This record gives sequence, structure tokens and C-alpha cells, in this order.
Amino acid sequence: MLSLSDTCADGEDICDWVLKETGDQRLATISDWFVGKPFALLGLALLGLAVRWLLHRLLDRVVKRAEMGGLSGSMSRVPFGGRMSAALARAEAAGAGRRVQRAQTMGSLLKSIVTGVVLAVTVTMMLSEIGANIGPVIASAGIIGVALGFGAQSLVKDFLSGIFMIFEDQYGVGDVVDLGEANGTVEAVSLRVTRVRDVNGTVWYVRNGEIIRVGNMSQNWARTVLDINVTYDEDLANVRRVLQEVAHDLWDDEDYKGLVIEEPEVWGVEQLGLDGVTVRVTLKTAPMEQWAVARAMRERIKARFDFEGIEMPFMHRVVWNGDRSGAAAADAVPPNDD
Repeated sequence: MLSLSDTCADGEDICDWVLKETGDQRLATISDWFVGKPFALLGLALLGLAVRWLLHRLLDRVVKRAEMGGLSGSMSRVPFGGRMSAALARAEAAGAGRRVQRAQTMGSLLKSIVTGVVLAVTVTMMLSEIGANIGPVIASAGIIGVALGFGAQSLVKDFLSGIFMIFEDQYGVGDVVDLGEANGTVEAVSLRVTRVRDVNGTVWYVRNGEIIRVGNMSQNWARTVLDINVTYDEDLANVRRVLQEVAHDLWDDEDYKGLVIEEPEVWGVEQLGLDGVTVRVTLKTAPMEQWAVARAMRERIKARFDFEGIEMPFMHRVVWNGDRSGAAAADAVPPNDD
């Protein structure tokens, strides 16, 4: 509020200059309000913009260094040797792209925080410049902050969980994850919710604060694990040999170079069940390729078992048909009247 005081306050240079030139205190006070105050407010606004610009530039440089560090780190960690290095190179390139995305997301979040803090400080200084009592404003802001903290605990929890999830790179867009009740491909990640589409096409919106554990099936590499059942009559050494040959043929197949990144292994007997023996085969694959490799292996194993005459257990139904000829002869004998 405009206050026509008898003297100019300290720091009111325009008021002092007008008072010295005209000797009119009223005109000096009015001049300071309509000339000095707007310039002071404009100066504070420009100062706030300058501070915001400098901090954003600093954050941009930090984000850029994080992006370049991720790219250079991925290149330096790629091993040498054959298609395994090519497959891992693709995995590392995808991981580097995700690190760039994570750095940009964190940079955007920090920029928003910086903008909010600078804006709050600048507005408070501007209120103080025009003579407003900022003590109640600061106290009210503290009370409102506490009230919002108690009333929006779940929202704060979601945001904090989202920040740590992005910072730790637990998962990203395109990953296949297990979030508990929601399983599928991640379509979008934000600070509050994660959007997942399952195999049936259902879209799940999961709050980040409600995610207790994450199973990521898409990072670095994956493994196809196949449990093949055969009957107890089969020669297990022959079964292991056949499975090893089938897996090796897939490993040598040109269509699967880069998808199977290590020599397949037959681990051996996994279980002795009621219906048969379970033999386990494993193949190390590129990320998100384990399901396609598993389907191809099942088809080849079925065809090879049919060729080799190896029997896989299946449900049998046994019907006992007893000999009733004796019972029919007994019925034909007449009873003894004696």
C-alpha cells in the first residue's frame, strides 16, 4: 500500500533525488512508488530469470555428461569375440539409450524443482520490496506445506518411488516386467504411475508407490529354460545326446545368430515324476528373445523325438475287460433241488 511518509527511507534513491530537486516530499514518495518500485520489481524478476537460466545451464551440462558417460561406458564394456559380442553390443546399446532417457528425465525433474524454488524466492522478495509483511506468508506456506504433506502422503510416496526407480534404472519403456499382479510390457513411465500392457492386451496403471518388487526380464540377457519329459523306458544318455544336438543345431542356425548368445547346455535330469523323467535344457539369449527361442526349440525337439522314436509321456487310460465265460457257464447249470 502506498504510504506518503515525511522522509525517504534508506535505499530509496529516486525519492531522495526528487526530494532534492523539488523539495516536495509527496511528489518524491509518489515518484519512488511509480518509478523506483517497478524498476526494483523488474530487477528482481530479471535476477530470478538469470539465476534460473544459469542453474538450468548447469543441469544441462550435468545431464549431457551423464548421457555421454553412458554411451562411452557401453562401448568400453562390449567384449570381443563372435556373435556373443554382437548380441551383447545390442543389449549394451539399448541400455545406453535407456541411460540417456533416465538422465533426461532426472534433468527435467531437477529443472522443475529449480524453477519452483527460484519462483518462490523471487515472489517473496518482490512482496518484501513493495512493503508487504512476508512473515505471515512464510508461516502460512509452512502450515500449508505440512497440511499437504499429511494429506498427500500417497502422492509424495509415488513421486519419491518414481524418482528412485528412474535413478536406479529398475526398468524402462519396452521392458517386460513382473510387478506382482501386473505383468507385461512397459509402455510409459512417469514419476507417479507406470503403464504396463499384458499379453492379453489389458493396460495396467500401477502407482509407483505401490510397487514392492520388480522382476525385469529384459536387462542385459535372458535364459530359455525347457523341461522336457520322457518316459522311464527311454535311454537317458541317448535323450541327452539328442537334446544337445537339437540345441546345437539351433545355435548354428543363421536365423538365430545373435539371438542365442552362448553354447546351449543340457543340465540333465531335473525331476523324477510320476509319469516320466524331466530333463532340463538351457539357452542363454539376447534380451526379450527367450520366448521365441523356446518356441523354436519345442518344435525341433518334437520333430527330432518323432524321428528318433523317443516317447514323451502322455495320459493313458487302461480298460480291463475280464473273461466272463466262466460266469456264463455257471449261470447255465440248473440249481440242485436236493
